[in-house]
Amino acid sequence: MNTQGDTRVLVLAPTSKDFELLQQIFARHDIEGFACASLARACADLDAHGAGVLIASEEALAGGKMLVDWLERQPPWSDLPILILARPGADSNAVAATAQSFGNATILERPMRVATIVSSVQSALRARNRQYQIRGLLADNEQSETELRANDKRKDEFLAILAHELRNPLAPISNGLQILNLALDANPETAAIGEMMQRQIGNMKRLVDDLLEVSRVTRGELELRIDQVELSRVVNAAIESSQPLLAASQHRLNVFLPQQPVYFQADAVRLAQVISNLLNNAAKYTLANGDITLSVDVTDAEIVIRVSDNGVGIPRELQPKIFDMFMQVDRNRSTAQGGLGIGLTLVKRLVELHGGNIEVASEGRDAGSEFTIRLPRGTAMKSIVTPVSTATKDLSRLNILVADDNEDAADSLGLLLRHFNAKVRVTYDGKSALDVLDLPQTHAAILDIGMNDMDGLEVARRIRRRTEGEKILLIALTGWGQQQDILNTRIAGFDHHLTKPVDFDQLLTLLTGL
Repeated sequence: MNTQGDTRVLVLAPTSKDFELLQQIFARHDIEGFACASLARACADLDAHGAGVLIASEEALAGGKMLVDWLERQPPWSDLPILILARPGADSNAVAATAQSFGNATILERPMRVATIVSSVQSALRARNRQYQIRGLLADNEQSETELRANDKRKDEFLAILAHELRNPLAPISNGLQILNLALDANPETAAIGEMMQRQIGNMKRLVDDLLEVSRVTRGELELRIDQVELSRVVNAAIESSQPLLAASQHRLNVFLPQQPVYFQADAVRLAQVISNLLNNAAKYTLANGDITLSVDVTDAEIVIRVSDNGVGIPRELQPKIFDMFMQVDRNRSTAQGGLGIGLTLVKRLVELHGGNIEVASEGRDAGSEFTIRLPRGTAMKSIVTPVSTATKDLSRLNILVADDNEDAADSLGLLLRHFNAKVRVTYDGKSALDVLDLPQTHAAILDIGMNDMDGLEVARRIRRRTEGEKILLIALTGWGQQQDILNTRIAGFDHHLTKPVDFDQLLTLLTGL
């Protein structure tokens, strides 16, 4: 069916003389009239070129199933106007039944006045033009949706690449810190520093995961790792994360916590992230040397966390939208320090996943703001079992192959595995991994996915095709962590998919399971 905005009037007149008369009338009113010899010809013309109006005599529409079929194939926006020229004295009920089968049909009894036929055609054309306008709006909407989907896909691809690039340098840093921690544990001061660094690397990894899964944030599909936590430790971890930003602007942070320990069920890292995001938000939107207050009140039923500041405030009209994705109060104010505008959206989603709610209050510009979180104390959620300490692990019976084109990541992981007595071979590309692989003697292979010469997926497929290739434990260790990436590794034959930087306790658990 032609989709052009055609304003032609197709005419199935009783006689050629009738059409000539109509054509003369239409010409005086700038209406294009075209004669059709039969209903079949009219339907073919509608398919090829479309039309603004169809005028047909009652006789020409006899047995008009062909036209009914065409009308049923119209797109949703289309409702072709039809003017039926009824015979003088025709059975009105029969004509009405005929008109009803054609939908948008108007009956005009012959003979008719010139003004009647002209006004009827002009009215039908105006209605048809409105249909074309609706079609145009629908097309624009479809185009916009197509562009949005394309932009969303590009965004996901960009975030996946960004997450991959951020995870790659984190991997050797995390591996190296694991090695240093083994030596630092003897000294309480250095052990505390090592724990802090490891904790912050963990936080960075979680933030990279959040960045990669922005779409999941908006749908509230983030995974929580619920366990029993102590409130003051969560708050202190949040303050530790926000301290550089607070110190940079020389803000005074006032903290009020319950004197007694408060235990409850929560994801400690995520809840610390919530509080840290609120502290960072307060620090960004408060002038230097400002006052920020973090207070916690506890009842038998709930925990109430408040973060307030004396900063730029939030206009009343923006407060209902403050938790929307990419929302920022004022991008142009000199006090604003930018950001992606996903922090408060993430805060709201995480609080809601904990079964709580968050509210904002502000008297307006330059009047400061206060965010209030209410969490139920008795939230019952599944806990994640804490991994056994790495100190109890022994890999002396295992031969392990490590392949990664990031040499720092490969070497540091190999060194870390050797510390637990594993026999390790390290290679930096897929082809070398296959060359050195001794399947009968190798218990596990830890393979990067994005190697240049031969990616880890192809290495895994070739291993699985070899004799005894089904027995080896294959672990994908990669910066790619989306659902499609996990599915790809599973199809290629990997047993597990881990993202960089690796949770070493998790890796050791998998290896000692052999």
